[in-house]
Amino acid sequence: MRGKILLVLGLGIGYVLGTRDGRARYNQMKTAALKVWNDPRVQEQVNAATEFVKENAPEVASAVSENVKKIAERVEAVRSVTTPTKPATPARKPAAKPASKKTTPARSTATPKK
Repeated sequence: MRGKILLVLGLGIGYVLGTRDGRARYNQMKTAALKVWNDPRVQEQVNAATEFVKENAPEVASAVSENVKKIAERVEAVRSVTTPTKPATPARKPAAKPASKKTTPARSTATPKK
């Protein structure tokens, strides 16, 4: 699902920036987005959300911290119960490559006598 969203987003960005009228369309979309963002009703909701987060952030942080500790304890308990009793089997070595049939003549490193 994430890949599909990224694909659609990439296609949209490519369309906007890649078309001949891309810059004009981008400016048109930017103007519309700024008009919505600067609307007083939207700004009221933004301020309300900001205040809500400021008021409830400590409670949320402590709840998250407590739950993370509980989960860590459970994971540790499961690990201690499910530890393997026999040693792990050694990893297999990769199969050897067959020798090539072509042979090249050995080169001599000695210099020829004149």
